Amino acid sequence: MGRKHILIVDDDKNMLKLLKMFLEDDYQVTIVESGKQALDYIINHTPDLILLDYMMPLFDGPHVMEIIRKREASKHIPVLFLTSVADKDKIIQCLAQGPQGYLIKPISRDELLQRVGEVLDNVK
Repeated sequence: MGRKHILIVDDDKNMLKLLKMFLEDDYQVTIVESGKQALDYIINHTPDLILLDYMMPLFDGPHVMEIIRKREASKHIPVLFLTSVADKDKIIQCLAQGPQGYLIKPISRDELLQRVGEVLDNVK
């Protein structure tokens, strides 16, 4: 079996590069810069995990997650929010959608690898 595939969705190009660098030794990594690009991507691909930014123009993370969960072909894909949004009410609202976790930026490489590994180990 090949390496697990992670889709990273973030409108910050520097964050995308950093996250890809953190993960690419252990995982196949695809990066996209918007929620719309993410939704377009998962029409034809099924990543093993989506790392999803909360705040993005047009389609923010919670909106993207809502669409992912409504589509039969993608509703099973685990989602980890990775964001600088630390507002308690927004986190609670976000967690109500059932992501596999909510990570606050900045995040260390070790912490990211640990959390990604935990989520992927729990996926059947």
